Parts: sequence; structure tokens; C-alpha cells
Amino acid sequence: MEAGAKSQENTGLIDRMFKAGAHFAYSRTRRHPSIASFIFGAKNQVEIFDLEKVSELLHTATAFAKKLGEERKTILFVGGKNEARDIVAARAEALGMPYVAGRWIGGTLTNFSEIKKRLARLEDLMDKREKGEFEGKYTKRERLMFDREIVELKDTFGGIVPMKQLPGALFVIDSRREHIPIAEAKVMKIPVMALMNSDCDFKQVTYPIVGNDTARGSISFFIDEIVKAYREGLATVPDSEKKTV
Repeated sequence: MEAGAKSQENTGLIDRMFKAGAHFAYSRTRRHPSIASFIFGAKNQVEIFDLEKVSELLHTATAFAKKLGEERKTILFVGGKNEARDIVAARAEALGMPYVAGRWIGGTLTNFSEIKKRLARLEDLMDKREKGEFEGKYTKRERLMFDREIVELKDTFGGIVPMKQLPGALFVIDSRREHIPIAEAKVMKIPVMALMNSDCDFKQVTYPIVGNDTARGSISFFIDEIVKAYREGLATVPDSEKKTV
């Protein structure tokens, strides 16, 4: 791509980030020292991110997401804060990826062998219920207990049912809040992409993206960029080979 076209593309990206409200950080008193170089200034006691620098981080993260798509690797999306839950769930489901849009269950990565047993139990119960195997074989009370178990398992593990093995990477909304999955990913040597506000430690993740991780518009923007990059990578794979791993 020629320099002029690349510059124009980056300007367009910065404009879209600005419209999404991605530039709003927190007050200076909440700023983590590692984020200082990404602050452009302040307005009404709210610090403002340097979106030109943010765009560089985003380019690096989306290049990695595209590579994951090319390699057909799974991304586990994580975002349990209220502003992010439905966005994370919707985007992950549309991409056929696992997600955690609520409380992180300790050991999801570091004790995945046990988590898989719970996932297998959920799938087995759902399959038997759909086939009507509970009817006539169990009492009404027993069937009710199975239904309750299914609800509990779905509430706890429903989003990660598509995750048949450890993911190739995580994409996290708010690295400060989601420090437990990030710590587990480190133990398992799984790279992490993360949208992080100014109160987060820039050095805690592999592919940091500083930006507003509280506004729904900003969250949607960044997760959509990651999803788009992954799809671009996946598009280079022959249809017969597009099953993710």
C-alpha cells in the first residue's frame, strides 16, 4: 500500500475511534504508570488517549488476529463487566467462538481437563433431553432435577461449550478486571489481546490496546475490529479446511 493511501486509511481509523468514544480515559489519579506515554492530554479532568498511538497498537493486535484466522485457531472472548457482556456474547457467537460473559470460573484454562468433564456432562444432558430420553425413564422430579442441572451448567459454562481444547488466544475487555483469566493464560503460555483503559497495566498482556473499555460504543468498535481481522485471515483458508482448532 502506498504511503498516501496508508496515511488516509489510518486517518479514517482514528476518526472512527474518535466517533466511538475510544479516546476517553479516566482521571489522572486513576492512571497506571505504564499508560503515561499514551495520554495526549486532558479535558474536564478526564484524560484523553493519543489515538494515533492507539491505532498502532490496534494494527498490531489485528495483524495477530488475522494470523489466528489463517491458522484456524480459536479465540476465547472474555468480558464480564456489565457494559461488555452482551456485546462479547453476540460477537463470539456470530464467529462461532467460545466466550465468558460473566464470572470467570477458576481453572478454566489451568484445569481445563476438569472443565471439559463439566462441558461433556452438559452436552450429554442436553442431547438426551432433546431426544426425549428422559421421558418414561425418569420420574417427574428426576426430570426436573436434570432440567435444573442443565440450567446451572449453561449459566456457568454455556459460553465455552465450543472450546474443545485450549484456545489459541484470548481477547479480553478490561485487563484490570479480568486479571484472573490473564494470569491463567500466562501459566498456559496463551497470548492475550486486551482492550484496557488507563487504570490497567500495559505490560500484563501480549497485545495491549489502550482505549475506553467502559463505553459500549468503544467496546463494540474494538471487538468488531478483532472479529473482522480474524474473518479476513479465515477467508484465506480453503472452505474444506475452515474448521477452527
